[in-house]
Amino acid sequence: MLVRGAGVIGLAVAEELMCRGHEVRVVDPQPGSGASRVAAGMLAPAAEAQHTSPEIWSLGEESLRLWPAFAERLGVRLHRTGTLLVGRDAGDLQAVRRQAELAQAAGARVEHLDRRALMSAEPSLSDRVVGGVRLPDDHSVDPRAVLAALLARLPVAPEASDPFEAEVTVLATGARLPSPYAHLVRPVRGEILRLRTDDPPRATVRGWAHGEPVYLVPRPGGEVVVGATSEEHDGRPVVTAGGVRRLLEAAVALVPGLDRAALVESAVGDRPSTPHGLPLIGPTRDPGVLLAAGHHRHGVLLAPLTARLVADHLETGAVHPLTDPRDHLEAPCPT
Repeated sequence: MLVRGAGVIGLAVAEELMCRGHEVRVVDPQPGSGASRVAAGMLAPAAEAQHTSPEIWSLGEESLRLWPAFAERLGVRLHRTGTLLVGRDAGDLQAVRRQAELAQAAGARVEHLDRRALMSAEPSLSDRVVGGVRLPDDHSVDPRAVLAALLARLPVAPEASDPFEAEVTVLATGARLPSPYAHLVRPVRGEILRLRTDDPPRATVRGWAHGEPVYLVPRPGGEVVVGATSEEHDGRPVVTAGGVRRLLEAAVALVPGLDRAALVESAVGDRPSTPHGLPLIGPTRDPGVLLAAGHHRHGVLLAPLTARLVADHLETGAVHPLTDPRDHLEAPCPT
């Protein structure tokens, strides 16, 4: 079996196949260099619940249940600190409440906090934050640690240049799929910042500051990942001055201590998005070609589920009804 693409999705698929005893090759000219490397690593289906695509929550919950065993197998740390959703002003608090209602309607646990409880849970928050809620079952992981662990287990070649002939090819090439599947996925640029501070937040903070959405994900050693902008574009992804400014202003408005943090990295990547908002995992109309694509901002969260779905399909023919790529492909012309 051949897996094209060595981001977190392609590597997770290959690792699952390898664990099940399949011979698998992974090819990628720049392994681990795409959107996976600049992801924040939030395992947060509740915080990502959406009006337009409620199915994302169910897929995310299904995959979140697989993460403890996946993390243990890879030897990476799973951070179980939950997510705080907060608002800087009254309009922002309305956005928090809407997201909390979406999460509750989907079935997630939501803890409503008064202002005193909120500040006790996260002392680094600005005293001008007007309110928030806690999503206790959201977690996070360091995607770079996940990539390093997977790459240590799986050799990656720049190209499949040897005589190896694969009966099955899995396309996991991120925001740009090869023809004839290129139209199924489009790039959405996301910029993130990495800060280092002596006083990071205790838990993931997601919120709105005067209407600007932002998240702050703490890492061991004082690192805080701040993200993320979202912009559809046709060119090469680049970090922009405007994106950096918006992220810093929103982050400092919620956690003022970050004004003294060191800015250690700005980065950008293309999220692979689909028109219907759900990933494409499973068979195409071409025998021997499978897709593992279109995960948008949920790639890290959905990696173990995607790996299981691909492997299960190869062994049993099963396809998850929410992710079947054939629903979005034209039927072949009659012969």
